[in-house]
Amino acid sequence: MTRLKGLDLLALGFMTFALFLGAGNIIFPPSAGLAAGQSIWLAAVGFLLTGVGLPLLTVVALARVGGGMDRLTAPLGRVAGTLLAVAVYLAIGPLFATPRTAVVSFEMGVAPFTGDSATPLLVYTVLFFAATLFLVLNPGQLVNRIGKFITPVLLAALLVLGGAALFAPAGEIGSTAESYRNGPLLKGFLEGYLTMDTLGALVFGIVIATAIRDRGVSEPVLVTRYSMIAGAIAAVGLSLVYLALFYLGATSQGIAGDAQNGVQILTTYVQHTFGTTGSLLLAVVITLACLTTAVGLTTACGEFFSSLVPVSYRTVVIVFTLFSLAVSNQGLTQLISVSVPVLVGLYPLAIMLVALSLLDRWWVSPSRVFAPVMAVTLVFGVADGLSAAGFTELVPERFKALPLAAQSMGWLIPVLVTLAVAFAVDRLLGIARASRGTSAR
Repeated sequence: MTRLKGLDLLALGFMTFALFLGAGNIIFPPSAGLAAGQSIWLAAVGFLLTGVGLPLLTVVALARVGGGMDRLTAPLGRVAGTLLAVAVYLAIGPLFATPRTAVVSFEMGVAPFTGDSATPLLVYTVLFFAATLFLVLNPGQLVNRIGKFITPVLLAALLVLGGAALFAPAGEIGSTAESYRNGPLLKGFLEGYLTMDTLGALVFGIVIATAIRDRGVSEPVLVTRYSMIAGAIAAVGLSLVYLALFYLGATSQGIAGDAQNGVQILTTYVQHTFGTTGSLLLAVVITLACLTTAVGLTTACGEFFSSLVPVSYRTVVIVFTLFSLAVSNQGLTQLISVSVPVLVGLYPLAIMLVALSLLDRWWVSPSRVFAPVMAVTLVFGVADGLSAAGFTELVPERFKALPLAAQSMGWLIPVLVTLAVAFAVDRLLGIARASRGTSAR
């Protein structure tokens, strides 16, 4: 029986941390911190719930069932489970998240030196995705290439940036923006959606499990245990990064009060604190963080779709890499504007899928609970997504009147009610079946 040593586990945890730490993880916390101001800590707690807590629970849920999303969706049936998995993989892969890693790393790390015209973006994204493809064509070496080489460099750069944010802030914590004055905890919770980490965890589970098995570990119990340890290491690292970046944003109102996004906040801060050296540091941090995430996402998509359709892993990753290259050249603003309503619609499904899976011991028949709860979640999640996209005329007035509907969480109450009813029905039918079995004997 092969067991991983301490350094191997640490490398696995570093790999998991690097897979999660991508574009959204770096640009959204400073923006949220800037807007939260005096409410920074409540907002940060909400952000950590969706940016760290939910991804960690997702890794745990996947580890318990063996590492694949298909195991989580099994109670939904093959067709519904496959459709949900395809939607998640496409959103977290070539449609949104993977292209975003390239364009954000360009905007923050390269554009300050080259300008943000189409030609530099094209050249950079070609080089970025060439490096991504080189790494993903041999997924068995992910721990060695990312966990032991790229991540330590990334961590060193983040320590410098985080240390500067804490010990050399640009100013005092600023005032709270209107959007955070009422319910900063809930606002931070919703902002955590934008990291896409819970969706990322659904696809990274198989990458982590594969990396463990490639180290010679075959016992399912050990694969589960090591996956949880890797997830815990990544969660600690992400929490520290988020808190530092929240503080950086909250103390930068004096120099970046007019900033429209996290890119501008970080760029302004590092230029103010470090000058040109800081801009180079930021370029290293962003490029490495985004590259490792792009590698993980592309690898996961390759593993999933090559098992779903009769196409080789190599072909899938090449096609998806080329598609991501094309999408990334549409620009950051377009990507974010399109991805927000999709995330608002998909995230409730991901949250409930993980929650129902973790509570599986409560269900007599999982399908009796999963099917109605996920169906209701889909309906109200789509309604919230349409509202977030500006298509409010397509949403029934009764949906708009639901509690928390204005905060894109109108799905919560109907889903909880459905869950309570499904739980009661599941228990009653289970008791009735048990009684019939006893009578027959």
